[in-house]
Amino acid sequence: MNFSIYFTGLMMGLSLIVAIGAQNAFVLRQGLRNEHVFAVCLACALSDAVLIVLGVTSLQQIARFMPWLDPVMRYGGAAFLAWYGAKSLYSALRSDAALAAAEAKTASFRQTLATCLALTWLNPHVYLDTVVLLGTISTRFPGQQASFAAGAVTGSFLFFFSLGYGATWLRPLFSKPSAWRMLETLVAATMWIIAFKLMGGM
Repeated sequence: MNFSIYFTGLMMGLSLIVAIGAQNAFVLRQGLRNEHVFAVCLACALSDAVLIVLGVTSLQQIARFMPWLDPVMRYGGAAFLAWYGAKSLYSALRSDAALAAAEAKTASFRQTLATCLALTWLNPHVYLDTVVLLGTISTRFPGQQASFAAGAVTGSFLFFFSLGYGATWLRPLFSKPSAWRMLETLVAATMWIIAFKLMGGM
């Protein structure tokens, strides 16, 4: 294990996932609602781990043999994000009581996990960050890609679990219906912006 390359992978992994996005917004929302937090964080981190390893080991082969994957993921992901954004905006416009943390309807474990996985695997930006960018950067360290990948995977686990469980500190603020409205509106805007960019091929 080369620790300097491991640290480089850790920092690169963190830098790519810190920005607010569809996946991160969902993890934050689940942490604030205290719903299936461990499962959501684990699903996101493990998904990232699989994609990072895939990018480090198989990037060039994927691009050569699956040229159709990009448009399929782009339009399918945009449609899903547009739907989820509308769902979040609907939640933002509901009554005060329905938005209160203590009275919010709890989603089932299966429904929550399915949404989490869809936001992860149907979002082409996730592939761009993990498979393409990290896979490309890892080629700078011939023979040491495993150390780089381990660092990037560690970064994903640290970030998602910190985001999910760190949201607990913000829970008193989100006991106010107006704060929940703002969060749901932010989530909706985030989903729609990403969907718009995907449709434009950005």
